[in-house]
This record gives sequence, C-alpha cells and structure tokens, in this order.
Amino acid sequence: MTVYGYERDEHRASSSRRRRSLYHNLGGGRFADVIFWKNKKESGTILAVFTLIWFLFEVVEYPFITFICQILLIFIFIFLIWSNIGSSKLIQRNPPSINDLKISESTWRFLFTKINWFIIKLYDISSGKDFRLLVLAVVSLWILSVVGNYFSSLTLLYIVFVGLETIPMLYEQYEEELSYAASKSGRDMKKLLNKFNSKVINKIPKAQAKTRRIW
Repeated sequence: MTVYGYERDEHRASSSRRRRSLYHNLGGGRFADVIFWKNKKESGTILAVFTLIWFLFEVVEYPFITFICQILLIFIFIFLIWSNIGSSKLIQRNPPSINDLKISESTWRFLFTKINWFIIKLYDISSGKDFRLLVLAVVSLWILSVVGNYFSSLTLLYIVFVGLETIPMLYEQYEEELSYAASKSGRDMKKLLNKFNSKVINKIPKAQAKTRRIW
C-alpha cells in the first residue's frame, strides 16, 4: 500500500508536466485551446455547428446546393432589412460595413500556417526518422481506410472531429487515474508473466544436444 501510495503521489506531481506537454504538442495555440475546451463557449459552438451540419446532410439528407443557396438568401435578406432599418434609425445598432465583413489576414495566415505544419509533419514522418511514429501513422491511415468503407466521408469526419474535441479533454480531466491504472496494469502483467515463466516455462525439460561420435 505504501509503494502504491508513493507512486500515486508521483503521478499527481507529474500530471501537470504531462498536461503541458500534450497541450504544446498540439500547437499550443487557438487550435489547442479549442481541443482542450479552454474557451467553453467557442468549443461548444464549433461542436454544435458541426453536429447541425452532420444532422442536416446525413440524417435529414438535405441537398448541399439547396442548403448553400438558402443560407445565402437568408444572409441577403438579413443585410437588406438591416440596412434599411439602420438607415431609418429604428434600431440603435448600425449594419456592418464592408471592412467588417472582410476576412482578416491573420485568419488566412493562421490557416496557411496549419497547412504548412501538416505538410512538414507528414514529410518528417515519411522520412522514417522516428520508426514508431511511422508505423503508427501507417496503421492509423490503414484503419481509417477500412473504416471509410462503412461510413460516408462526412460521418467519418464528424467522428474524427468529435474524438478530437472529447478525447484530449477527457484525458486531461482523468489523466491521473488513467496513468495510475496503466502503470498498475503493467506491473500486474509483468508479475503474471514472471509467474508463468517460473511455474511453466522453466519446468519444461530442455533437450540436450547429442554429441556426434567421430569414428
């Protein structure tokens, strides 16, 4: 019990270092903030939007072109009514200007930075410098290709997105318990293997090599 208590204290003391490492491995920027739910409102909104899109196209089977056209029509009518009401001063808030609707350069810079990071990471994995990471990437892509035969592309993307938004957050929340359970399972498995070797493997008589007589 004392040994387990000491190891549990070690897991608790190093949990914050592992959490920071995982956070920085995911970029440590806005993407990591969304994945780890640093801003719960933003992360919840993104998850709700993706869920709504998946529901409309996969469950309701809403036509994509119809959806895009109707969204554009809604925006046109909203801006038309808002411009007329804003010019007549019936409401206190003015309609947005053209500059407000422009996508900022920082947004495009952030997007292209993530694309470049993905390309560089893919090239680094393909170089074979880290063989374990290469095998993991190949196996993961193969599993995704097999799973893709049973799901549509949108459903598969939605599952991956939900996993990205839930697994790191749950791991961060229950990291201490998961790490302790994994280390305890490793110790128990090692004891079981040692016990199996001592009671079964070591008792198997070894064949003695026959000496060949030279005539």
